[in-house]
Amino acid sequence: MPAKLGPRILPCLFTSDMRRTLEFYVEVLGFTQTGYYPIASDPIRTEVRRDDVALVFYSEGRHTGPEAASLSGLLYLFPENLETLADELRARKVPILWGPELNELGYRELAIRDPNGYVLAFAERA
Repeated sequence: MPAKLGPRILPCLFTSDMRRTLEFYVEVLGFTQTGYYPIASDPIRTEVRRDDVALVFYSEGRHTGPEAASLSGLLYLFPENLETLADELRARKVPILWGPELNELGYRELAIRDPNGYVLAFAERA
C-alpha cells in the first residue's frame, strides 16, 4: 500500500529581502510570523501563517545557489469569500493582476504579485 502524503503542503520560497517580504505578508496581507531562525527580527528562515495557510521564506541555506529551482507557476489559495478578500486588498492598495473574474474551470479568481515576484491566486467556486 502506498504511503499517504499527509493533509497539506508547505511551500518554502526564496527571498532576497526578508524584511520587505515580512512587511508585505504581515503588514499588508495580515499574516502572522509564527516561526523563525535564528531570531524573529532578522531571520534567515521564517514561517508566516494566516488561518490554515502557511508559507516559509528563506534568504540563505544549504539548498540555495544558482542551481536552486525557481517558481514559474502560481500559488493558489482558497478564501472563504473572494469578494471580501478583494475589498481587503483594494483597501490596502495592493495591485491586483487580474480579477475578480470567472475562469474556464468555473472558479472566480483574482491574483496579486508579492515583492519577490511570486503570484498568489485566490479562487472560489462560482
